Amino acid sequence: MITRHETLAAATVSDPRWAAVAARDPRADGEFFYSVKTTGVYCRPSCPARTAKPENVAFHANAAEAQRAGFRPCLRCRPDQPSLAAQHAATVAELCRVIEAAEQAPTLDELAQRAGMSAWHLHRVFKTVTGLTPKAYVTAHRTRRVRTALARSGTVTDAIYGAGYNSGGRFYAQADQVLGMTPTRFRAGGADTDIRFAIGESSLGAILVAQSDRGVCAILMGDDPDALARDLQDRFPKARLIGGDAEFEQRVAQVIGFVEAPRLGLDLPLDVRGTAFQQRVWQALRNIPAGQTASYTEIAQRIGAPASVRAVAQACGANALAVAIPCHRAVRNDGALSGYRWGVERKRALLERESEA
Repeated sequence: MITRHETLAAATVSDPRWAAVAARDPRADGEFFYSVKTTGVYCRPSCPARTAKPENVAFHANAAEAQRAGFRPCLRCRPDQPSLAAQHAATVAELCRVIEAAEQAPTLDELAQRAGMSAWHLHRVFKTVTGLTPKAYVTAHRTRRVRTALARSGTVTDAIYGAGYNSGGRFYAQADQVLGMTPTRFRAGGADTDIRFAIGESSLGAILVAQSDRGVCAILMGDDPDALARDLQDRFPKARLIGGDAEFEQRVAQVIGFVEAPRLGLDLPLDVRGTAFQQRVWQALRNIPAGQTASYTEIAQRIGAPASVRAVAQACGANALAVAIPCHRAVRNDGALSGYRWGVERKRALLERESEA
């Protein structure tokens, strides 16, 4: 005969929330709470206390519900206070504002002291929340500032120092990778920069391929060839845009060939321009095998930034190298297609063709 305890235990174990409790899964924190009849306390799913017997466990939608049932908050996981992840996110958000407001970039030790953590612990927490180390965040923020300043300041030197760099040499050492050209050329809208381009037609519409002296810098897809050309011109308003010759048109044919038959592969010299975080995301996308997909959450985990799912999606949206950096292989957690810069139907078609290859 099945006892009442066995019935209660079976009901708890069959509840999908029990798996999160048994695994002490921090991702479930805030989604629900559980109480333990024998101790009279309620906990977060990630509570480090010894796992209770399932027949003594009840689930609650929120802390208030558990308290109304007569349970008090656990002293170990403190479910009546913000979760540790939320506390870390708030701390890092405050430090980001400190970095952005500072004239001189604060050191890791200064940030750690402000956060009340060791430098080692802060470094780890900051990277988990933002996907970047504090140093990389400082660099990314300075890059944003210098991009804005280059368009406004009287001289390049003013822009560099106004963005918080202590020396021009430090910025120039990074400028080519971040801006794709010298600061002077960037400030001039790409003046004196030659970019060859050509537009071809594929079964998915028009495709524009553009190449600087460093490599392919844009692969754009759309229905209107003129709109693609205007998009390229907006990116480099003062660059010399040169129509591709017969040799360069072979490059376009190579891209179109890949779109039509992904099994052919695509090996191009790329001129990849973006922040450190964007480049990490784009490299992770290139590591996804053809015919396979990965969710934005999985990509965030692969680059060591599990809390930066939204930033991963934004980096996919900022990609200007269609198919060469395969952001079409990024999907939602449920496998649904969404958020493709060149249209969801093109995304679906590319994935179908890769699966058939």
